[in-house]
Amino acid sequence: MKYMLSLVFFFFCFAGFSQTQSELNTIQYNEYKKTDKKLNEVYQAILKEYKSDTEFIKNLRASQRIWITFRDAEVKVKYPDREAGYYGSIHPLCVSLYLEELTLDRVSTLTQWIKGAEEGDGCSGSIKVNN
Repeated sequence: MKYMLSLVFFFFCFAGFSQTQSELNTIQYNEYKKTDKKLNEVYQAILKEYKSDTEFIKNLRASQRIWITFRDAEVKVKYPDREAGYYGSIHPLCVSLYLEELTLDRVSTLTQWIKGAEEGDGCSGSIKVNN
């Protein structure tokens, strides 16, 4: 009897927390979209902070366009086009994970222009120096 109750409890818990691959794919895609939103917020903050530096803004916009091309190419390198089902049902989740990873790296890179550079950093370039 004790064994039977444990077995019923186990299946109840397992069933209560299980998710389909489609649900997991959607959850991960939504996580990537949050990261992409963060990237856009950082990008917009930089545009606002550095709006008077037109040469920098021109170069930032070009850099961002190139980064998007790079990001998309990186995904294609990792997951080249194959016949349907080649990567399995987990493929959308994996693509979203990789997009999120690449985007987090870009957020980290761009955040330098928001945080600013340490005073005395001779290689700060266009990053504003904190006083």
